[in-house]
Amino acid sequence: MPRLITKPSVVEAAGNKPKIIEEFIGRINSGTDQVSIARMTSPGGWIEPGQTPEFDEYTIVLKGLLRVTTKTDTFDVVAGEAIITYKGEWVQYSTPLSEGAEYMAICLPAFSPEMVHRDT
Repeated sequence: MPRLITKPSVVEAAGNKPKIIEEFIGRINSGTDQVSIARMTSPGGWIEPGQTPEFDEYTIVLKGLLRVTTKTDTFDVVAGEAIITYKGEWVQYSTPLSEGAEYMAICLPAFSPEMVHRDT
């Protein structure tokens, strides 16, 4: 039977500035551990610690620019574009432009703080 999700849960974000994470589907909001789907709203100048997650992350940028840095490349992902990052690979996300960014993040399996392995 279908299950309606009427509102997201706001989840605490890592980084140097306040970022809003609205989890619609995932471990916190729906008790789902197979996948998480969240809308991210990041201010300009936001950067989070690098991480080596135990999940693949599929990201679709809705507004602004999301910078995705790996050990070998830097990608500037703009509205209408998407990027896939893979488990076990180091990655860092940031929103360097003043307008910030809004994007959807889908993680398989679902995001958890224990599985993200952020740099200290």
